[in-house]
Amino acid sequence: MDNVIGDIPDLQTYFEDLRKNIKPDTKILISYHNPDWEPILNIASKLSLRKKVGIQNWLDQDDLKNILELSGFEVINSYKRFFGITTITVAKPNPPSPRLRKGKYSVSIIIPARNEEGNISKIIPSIPKFGKWKKIIFVEGNSTDKTWDKIIKEIKRTRSSPRLRRVKTFKQKLKGKADAVRLGFEKATGDILIIYDADMTVPPSDLPKFYKVLADGTGEFANGSRLVYPMEDQAMQTLNKIGNQFFSSAFTKIFGQHFKDTLCGTKALWRHDFIKMKQNYLKYLKIDPFGDFALIFSVIKHNLKVVEIPIRYRERSYGSTNINRVYHLLLLLKMTLFAFKEFKL
Repeated sequence: MDNVIGDIPDLQTYFEDLRKNIKPDTKILISYHNPDWEPILNIASKLSLRKKVGIQNWLDQDDLKNILELSGFEVINSYKRFFGITTITVAKPNPPSPRLRKGKYSVSIIIPARNEEGNISKIIPSIPKFGKWKKIIFVEGNSTDKTWDKIIKEIKRTRSSPRLRRVKTFKQKLKGKADAVRLGFEKATGDILIIYDADMTVPPSDLPKFYKVLADGTGEFANGSRLVYPMEDQAMQTLNKIGNQFFSSAFTKIFGQHFKDTLCGTKALWRHDFIKMKQNYLKYLKIDPFGDFALIFSVIKHNLKVVEIPIRYRERSYGSTNINRVYHLLLLLKMTLFAFKEFKL
């Protein structure tokens, strides 16, 4: 596969389909350009020294290895050629996992929702069917629009459908996403807990990927990554993207497990693991208004295996982001220093 993976919109699905159509002893060899050389290669394209290409997937060898393992492959070898410009990865299909129990586990999907009136009616119909059963838990967080009314309307509508009767909603007394997720976890009863943001910037069709990672034993904590595939134009501002990449690199070095994106809102873990680490989680929540870091810190503290799920990050179709660059930059610095002290010192 010579320089083809940069244009494929969903590599995990692509490799899963490929695996179904090759023999068990087949090897695949993937060549791709090293993303570290991207600025130089782009200049070469502008000077007509290199063929012009469209926007490519942002894949380093760790990202590719992660996607291959998610898709049922084992990486045999990976190396660089031509002064590091080209990366080579060789992989073979793994035998089907005997631990895979696709339909055997129940799921609670926690959806924090603040000022998301325009998205509420789209969320439930967009969630695919997976798992033994699903309980959808909306946590409304002091909205100034009609988010609460929309949720109540959706609950009344779903009562006529046996498949969708497990839809609940709660109003949080405090503010912030971290508190909303905490309340959702308290009300959850499923085997697997999934956090999904009501802004729908992550396609609901990706949720079964998070379920599968836990169900087949690939990992114990599934963390979404928005920084592999190209994004829609306004999905994430350039400075925010650079900041995410810097802090993700820092956290990877601190934790010893790969984190391409620490702030993607979509995450999944076993409920029994959450119960074990709840005390740590509540402690970390005191310093983390996002809730993402409280969860990640607890996962690392309890030595759970982290697996990242590459997703395509979309623009908001309704509402506006709550990000304040200066405040959140300072907060990220604070979280980084805290993590270094907690896990290194």
